[in-house]
Amino acid sequence: MTAPSPIRTQPTGSGSAPRSFDVGIVGGGAAGLSAALMLGRARRSVVVIDSGRPRNRFAPHMHGVLGHDGRPPLELLARGRAEARGYGVEFAEGEVSAVERVAGGFLLRGAHEVLVRRVVVATGLVDELPAIPGLEAMWGTSAVACPYCDGWEVRDRPLGVIATSPMSRNQAQLLRQWTEDLTVFGAVEAGIPKAELRAFAMRGIRVAPPATEVSGRLGAVSVSTAEGEHRVDRLFVGARPRPVDALLSHLGCDTQQTPMGTVVATDDSGRTSVKGVWAVGNVADLKALVPMALGAGVHAATQINISLLEEEIARALASDASRED
Repeated sequence: MTAPSPIRTQPTGSGSAPRSFDVGIVGGGAAGLSAALMLGRARRSVVVIDSGRPRNRFAPHMHGVLGHDGRPPLELLARGRAEARGYGVEFAEGEVSAVERVAGGFLLRGAHEVLVRRVVVATGLVDELPAIPGLEAMWGTSAVACPYCDGWEVRDRPLGVIATSPMSRNQAQLLRQWTEDLTVFGAVEAGIPKAELRAFAMRGIRVAPPATEVSGRLGAVSVSTAEGEHRVDRLFVGARPRPVDALLSHLGCDTQQTPMGTVVATDDSGRTSVKGVWAVGNVADLKALVPMALGAGVHAATQINISLLEEEIARALASDASRED
C-alpha cells in the first residue's frame, strides 16, 4: 500500500501559522475517502489525515462491493486516494491527537496542525478478540467476523463459530444459510439462552465446549476444546467492536446505546451533536460494511458542502448589509 503523501505544511511547533482547509477528514478508510472524493469534486479544499491502519487490512479480499467484488481492500483504498488526489484532495500520514474548537472552525493537532471549517471523523473501529491462543494470528483469513463478507467462499463446508456473547446466536443462525455443518463453541458459556439452544438443535447446529486454542491454516483449522479436537474450514468470531472515538468523546459529542455497544449519536448524514463535526463509517455504525461506509461518506460530503454553502451565503449577505449601513 502506497503511503499518503504529506501535506505541505510546517510541522507542529515550527512557529508557522497552520494552513487552512474547508474540511479536515480524520481517517482514510472507505468512508473517509468517499467523503473526500465528493468534497474534492465540489471544489472544496480537503485534507485527509490517516494513520494507515484500516480495519480490514488483515483481509486479502473483500466481497459484496459492487464493481470491486474480490478486490483486495488495500487496493481499493489506494485507488480511492489516487482518485481523490485528482480533485485536489491532500493527504497526511499520522495521527490526530486532538480536535480543538477555535474561531471559525477547528484546529486539528498532531504531526501537522491544520485549521478546518468542518471535521469528519472516520476513524473506524478495533475488533477486540477473545483471548484464545492462536486466534489473533488467524484474524482476517482463517478467522473472520462477517458471514455476508466470507460465507459464500466456504459454503457447504464445516464451519465454526466462537461465541462471545448472547449475540453470537445471530451469527450462528445466519451462517446456517451457508452450511449444514456448523458448530458453535462456547454457546452456553457465552450466555446464549436455552430457547436459542433449542433452536440450534432444531436447525442442526451443534454446540461444543469453549475453544481453548486454535491452529492450522485457511481451509484446515483445528479447534481445541475440553472434549477434544474439532476440524473446520473457517472460524467466525464474535469479536467485540470498539469504536475509535476518543476525538469525538473529547469534543463532547452525544452518544447512544445500541445492541453492540455505545456509539456516537448522529443524524442520517453523520452529523453529530457538535456543530461542524460529522462521524461516518464504523466509528458511528458498528455494523457498516464497506459499501455502507462508502455511501455514508457520500451522504456526509453532500451535507457538509451544503452547510459550508449556507455559511458563505450568510456571510455574503452580512457583508452586503454592513456596506449599506
